[in-house]
Amino acid sequence: MSKSIEDRIADHARHLGFDAIGFCDASLPEEARTRLRQFVEDGRHGTMGWMEQRIEQRGDPRALWPDVRSVISLGLSYAPEADPAETLDRPDTGTISVYARHRDYHDVLKGMLKHLAQFVVRQDVGGEGTQVKVFVDTAPVLEKPLAEQARLGWQGKHTNLVSRDHGSWLLLGEIYTTLALTPSPPRAGSCGSCTRCLTACPTDAFPRPYALDARRCIAYLTIEHDGPIPVEFRKAMGNRIYGCDDCLNACPWNRFAATSRHMKLQPRPDLMAPELDDLARLDDAGFRSFFSGSPIKRIGRNRFVRNVLVALGNSGDATKLPLIASLMADENETVAEAAVWAWTQLAEPDR
Repeated sequence: MSKSIEDRIADHARHLGFDAIGFCDASLPEEARTRLRQFVEDGRHGTMGWMEQRIEQRGDPRALWPDVRSVISLGLSYAPEADPAETLDRPDTGTISVYARHRDYHDVLKGMLKHLAQFVVRQDVGGEGTQVKVFVDTAPVLEKPLAEQARLGWQGKHTNLVSRDHGSWLLLGEIYTTLALTPSPPRAGSCGSCTRCLTACPTDAFPRPYALDARRCIAYLTIEHDGPIPVEFRKAMGNRIYGCDDCLNACPWNRFAATSRHMKLQPRPDLMAPELDDLARLDDAGFRSFFSGSPIKRIGRNRFVRNVLVALGNSGDATKLPLIASLMADENETVAEAAVWAWTQLAEPDR
């Protein structure tokens, strides 16, 4: 018996290295669209103005591409070998989100998706005239609701995708296609009564289950937010200098996740527990060189050193004062302000 087109695509996806694959119709339930609109209307997206743009296309794949009929949702595991929380107790080092400790996943995943897309449009697979579009965080696509609809998992109470097989450690990408593919069958799995991800958040960024207020989220504050970080969140940041994995790491479904086997997603040793002193001394050229090929590069030196200075201010180590003082007159106002705050935390801790 010959294999179905869905099985052939899935087999090739696994051959390319994908860990999860599913299919769904190119439509989203009203609940997903409502959740998106409410998120933006409440202002919980913070300064991410791009979320307000093309919002109808985010909520409806066919509004983005009228000819699309099906979505192929792909997942790539980046489950870490070591506990990502280990460095939180080492105040002389910085804690970097697991996904950013290796090569930029956008490049890795997009290359794999393009290979699979080429396979899909082959005449002996999709047939003549088959069209595809590939997305990795590069277009108004609601990737998590689509992944849920394609049965890769479900959106947990922390709003991220949870997989029975890979826990909370899946990078997502999509192939939109004009093919009419059979949707993947349902799979069991849910958060149940568990609220570990919600209580793990250092800044109480979840006003309720399944709802995130990005304005309180350390990942948003250290990556997306420009300008000074609100003072009320600085102590809670600890030594988190790029992103935050606390809610992801707390998920009990992670016990089923095997360490990522992808060579390009293996962590750089120098990003596992980088010394804050070294990072604070980076100028623009040094920053771009050190983070070449890393997703961290996109936030720029000033935003990154701002984060490092907050971590230094939380270190409790007064020997850092001369280094911090050298940045108090930095030409970037945000860096200089963070340095003044950090200096005050160490020089006048009772203030």
